[in-house]
Amino acid sequence: MQSAGGPTGTRRILLAAVMAAVTAGATILVGGSAATAAPGRGRTWALVQYTEYGIPHISATSFTGLGLGYGYAAAKDNVCALADIYLTVRAERSRYLGADAPASDLTAAVNSLHSDLYFGRIKASGVVERLARTRAPLGPRPEVADLVRGYVAGYNRYLRQTGVDRISDPACRGAAWVRPISDMDVYRHVYAVTTMSGAGSLANDIVTAAPAAVAFTTAATQVDPATAAHRIAAAVEARRVDQELGSNAIAVGDQGSRGVRGALLGNPHFPWQGARRFWQSHLTIPGRLDVSGASLLGLPMVLVGHNQNVTWSHTVSTAATIGLFEMPTTPGRPTEYVVDGAAEPTTTLDVSVEVRQPDGSLDTVERTFHETRYGPVIASAYGIPLPWGATLHTVRDANATNLRLLNTWLGIGTARDTTSVARALATSQGAPWVNTVAADRYGHALYADYQVVPHVTDEHATRCGTALGRQMFPLVGISVLDGARSDCAWARDDDAVEPGIFGTGRLPSLTRRDYVANFNDSPWLTNAQAPLTGYPRGVGDVGTQRSFRTQEGLLSVEARIAGTDGLPGRGHSLDTLAGAFYGNHARVADLAHDGVVRMCAAFPDGKAPSTGGGLVDVTDGCAALAAWDGSFRLDSRGALLFSWFISYAGRIAGGYWQHPFDPAEPLTTPHTLAGDQPQVQRAFGDAALLLENAGVPLDAPLGDHQSVTRAGMTIPVPGTAPHVGLLNVVMPVWDPARGNVDVSSGSSFVQVVEFRPGRAPRAKTVMTYSQSADPTSPHHADQTLLFSAGQWVSGRFTPREIRASPVWRAAVVTE
Repeated sequence: MQSAGGPTGTRRILLAAVMAAVTAGATILVGGSAATAAPGRGRTWALVQYTEYGIPHISATSFTGLGLGYGYAAAKDNVCALADIYLTVRAERSRYLGADAPASDLTAAVNSLHSDLYFGRIKASGVVERLARTRAPLGPRPEVADLVRGYVAGYNRYLRQTGVDRISDPACRGAAWVRPISDMDVYRHVYAVTTMSGAGSLANDIVTAAPAAVAFTTAATQVDPATAAHRIAAAVEARRVDQELGSNAIAVGDQGSRGVRGALLGNPHFPWQGARRFWQSHLTIPGRLDVSGASLLGLPMVLVGHNQNVTWSHTVSTAATIGLFEMPTTPGRPTEYVVDGAAEPTTTLDVSVEVRQPDGSLDTVERTFHETRYGPVIASAYGIPLPWGATLHTVRDANATNLRLLNTWLGIGTARDTTSVARALATSQGAPWVNTVAADRYGHALYADYQVVPHVTDEHATRCGTALGRQMFPLVGISVLDGARSDCAWARDDDAVEPGIFGTGRLPSLTRRDYVANFNDSPWLTNAQAPLTGYPRGVGDVGTQRSFRTQEGLLSVEARIAGTDGLPGRGHSLDTLAGAFYGNHARVADLAHDGVVRMCAAFPDGKAPSTGGGLVDVTDGCAALAAWDGSFRLDSRGALLFSWFISYAGRIAGGYWQHPFDPAEPLTTPHTLAGDQPQVQRAFGDAALLLENAGVPLDAPLGDHQSVTRAGMTIPVPGTAPHVGLLNVVMPVWDPARGNVDVSSGSSFVQVVEFRPGRAPRAKTVMTYSQSADPTSPHHADQTLLFSAGQWVSGRFTPREIRASPVWRAAVVTE
């Protein structure tokens, strides 16, 4: 890449665009006021062009200028959500909101005090500052540093221009905690995202760790390994559900497509509120970068999207990103542990947090954290006790030294094909907890789980695993190693960017010309015709039951390629992938529908039993399900009853299928509803009773009782939770008196992209919850209405397409 200022030709191209924008009526913002002259040489600036639904197309001659435009435009749409993020990573929530105020969703912290103590520890450690000062690849690339610097200037520029008291969003208008930010605030946010699924998921365990207040003996602090392992495994799974993170991604090559060289469906399932919302943008430095897509709020680079030659998305991986170590302590000295026969004292980090009291005064809470050579001491894991006494446990997060995330996405954003996507992932290793699925215009489809994973092979886990570790590693891939032996530390690979993590040579990847896909299961069935095996257990399992969403995705992909899905022709395109998403078809309906009909026919007088002992009239619900096509569209009758039935049935010990999972038939088993079983019948009755008590008719259309309210509008929402196996996941919020009245998470930024020979990429997108969290914004609910109607935003990528928008407007932002 050339220097940050860019070549003379780049400046000339953009100045011409700026002058054209000014001629067409664009506003130039200089120092908080409007001007009419183009920015002069030496001033950092960006051209921000807006098209339908408030999507910004940001152009600049430098990365600093690009960051400036990004920061300004992002703050304009979401200043309160962003300010809340910076309040969190500064460890100041308790100071302004109180100790018991809800925490941000960047960690599992139960309240603001726990959140502040957790982030206070990170600040006290100085780890983010050290990484930010480190040269690439371990630290930020120069372009990334410029981008962050510009982003900070753009965010602060918006605050300066608007004034905190004049912010339109009532969530933070006039709030003392809305303040200018620094580069370090952004890097701390990046760090919080990378460690979110690791140390962040153990935030409560880290901040509450203390020696056991019992007699200091082995017996007093002993845990049963098998019991603890299964309890922790269950807690890990519960945390994955609570995190509300998931995704679908399908990439097809030229042998799996129809009339196109490559295509992709990307569908992250992320929260609809809070710090993990996506925001859409198009970023251009002529001749250097031209990438369109979306990123998590406050991360100034496209994380999922496309450029001229490549399109990609990510799915949340099954890989474990943390590991535990167990060491004996010196008798009578719980803060002294033993490695290779020698005692080592824990080091300490002292953290003070200011806490707002009910009367408005400030008090101080202090906490001392104990650290080992491996990481912080914990006395529980996901809330399951691991008493600190004769032994102690410590957690190591493989992302604890990862500030490389933006390096990775800058590399992908400038990739020319799937080979260079894989190279960008491998050389930076900044992807923290996601798989990558990509397609290019040359007919290739790529899957790569090139993320940060602890270097613990299966042999290593066996050789060094503690009694707890030998139980837990096979269950969830989280190792518990003998920290008393230095030879049990995480190993290193020559092709890894740093010690302690696997190099990409040990991680699974697959390039195909038909398809690759992932739906949050392990890499095993990335392509059902070419299973992946041989990767470490810490990455994922092999030969286990796939989710029904995986079954739905793979079967629909393969049926379209084979031409056996009842549609004309064979192969995928943008339109077929878009149809797969909005089809809202549930795989479990295929497997259970006939069994439901038979069960309904067997209910005496149309009444189903319930757990409480009563009978529930299910006549209308059974009639609706008999005619139901298995979809969760707005007009689908009986879908809500089916969703709750499968939810209740899923809690039955032993399951609700007549034929269990068979690893030889992973896409068609389990199958056939065990409708003759009393527990299954009661699950159906309980689901009907739940709807009856909420005043929801059993045969009501889904859209009548599943909605969100935005800007005073009630907007019906299609889809449902993932347990029924459909691609368009939404996690509805149930009101016992009214039905599903909101969505907590699910489909977020959805993109379908295709490459045709000799043409610009064609894309359709929808931001399900819209661009802005500000209820006064015109872009607070506009795309949610599109999502409700099953419609898309047509992508505008070329300058001509952007300028042709009927709602085009522009601004030139300067420092």
